[in-house]
Parts: sequence; C-alpha cells; structure tokens
Amino acid sequence: MSRIQKATCAISALREVIPEPETELEYTNTWQLLVAVMLSAQCTDARVNLVTPALFERFPDSKSMHGLAPEDVFPWIKSISYPNSKATHLVKTATLLEERFGGQVPGTVDELVLLPGVGRKTAQVVASVAFNVPTLAVDTHVFRVANRLGLVGAKADTPEKVERQLKRLLPEESWGEAHHLLILHGRYTCTARTPKCESCAVTACCSYLESLKKLPPDRTGLDPKKGKYYCATRKHYFDEPDTVSDRNGVDQVSCPSCGSMNVFVPKTGKTTKQVKDFRV
Repeated sequence: MSRIQKATCAISALREVIPEPETELEYTNTWQLLVAVMLSAQCTDARVNLVTPALFERFPDSKSMHGLAPEDVFPWIKSISYPNSKATHLVKTATLLEERFGGQVPGTVDELVLLPGVGRKTAQVVASVAFNVPTLAVDTHVFRVANRLGLVGAKADTPEKVERQLKRLLPEESWGEAHHLLILHGRYTCTARTPKCESCAVTACCSYLESLKKLPPDRTGLDPKKGKYYCATRKHYFDEPDTVSDRNGVDQVSCPSCGSMNVFVPKTGKTTKQVKDFRV
C-alpha cells in the first residue's frame, strides 16, 4: 500500500468513527481561541477548559489585558503548566494586538507568529479553526500517529518534515480536518504508552501494527531461576544484557555473548524486542 493509499484509507476510516472532528478547547471568539491554544501548549485541553471560563470572564478581550503586568494574569492560570511564562506571553500578546492590530486577532500564520508565545503550531491552529486557512499543524499526537501509520518516511523526524509530507499526501481542502482527526485518534486511541490497537479503526493501514505482528511469539518452558534473560540464538540464560541499536534506531536488549537481539524474558516468555513507537 502506497503512502497516498494509506492516507486515504486512514482518513476515511477515522471519519467513520470521528464524525465531527474539531478542537476540544472551549471558546466563543477568536481572542478566546488564541488564548486557549496558547495555554494548551504542554497542557491538556481538559485542564485548559477548567481554567478559561473564569479567565475569559475577567479578560473578555485583549483590551482588558492590555497594559497589565504578568502578575495580574498569573492567579487566573496558575494551575496551567508554565503559568509564569504564559502569563507574560498573554500580556505581551494582548498589548501587541491592541497597539498593532486594532484589538483584532490577525488571520494569517505569518502575522500570528509575530505574537509573543505564538509558535508555528499555535498560529496554524488558530488560522485554520478561526479563519479557515488551509494548513495542517503537527503536534505530538499528529507526529506519532502519522509515523506509526506509515504516512511519512523514516526521515520525517521533525514536526516540520511530517507537515510537509502530509500536505503532499492529502488534498489541501482536507488539511484542517485531517489535523483534528489525527489529534483525536492519537489522544484517545493511538496513545503514546498503551495504544489501543484492539479497538483501532485504522488497523488495515497501520505500519506500526504490522511491525508488532512480526515480533517473535511468546516462548514457553523457560526457567526464570536460571537467569533474567534467555538468548534463543545461543540457547543460554544470562542476567546482565548488552544493548544494541537496530536499523530503525531503537535500542534493543542483546545477548552479551553473541550480540543477538533474539532475547526473551523467562518470567513472562515475552520477547525483549521493541517496535519504534515515535513517542515525543
């Protein structure tokens, strides 16, 4: 299956299980959306949504925050990650909006990234959601899912590279939708630590699952009293393993005698081999 076929398969399957892909941040205008997205950096949307009702009541627009000190905003966002720096960025952004943009949130990525604390990802989300600008922001979820599905190549090791490759695969009019579909899939199904492959809608086009299926099956009859590890190549037990990097750059447990990665844990019978899972 080519990458274009994988992308078509994945997006079609995700549409079936996520009929209304959209941001989970709660907002009523572009100012609130901008603030919520800024606060969501390295923080959950659920936590942001707990904080923003009171914050927006106190600061309903950029004018109400213009000219304040970060200390005036900090108490309202202190339960958010990195509240000191975010309070500073919010005040500076409000000031710039008032003094340069007439109190209006600009509608282009190039203008949005001029705002303090607004990086490319934040700018793309705001531009896409609020102004329907065709763009495809790549966060940790999109990065992980795109790599696991095999939608991007092995050298797509940065969000920028993933973004460029996804945009080549998908029609421009679907970029915003794809962004939300991949985020929501990564947030609730293709999670970083324990992906729910058994209930995944895109198993038919997932390279990660294909790799998992190729792992050696569990072995029975191993004796954990003889050692913590068992080398199936040399057929012996040992306690202190070596580590080698495989062709995908994943550090694997290896036999200290022969260097084989065909190693099992006697207590469970499971292989020590790991599949690259693209956590960031």
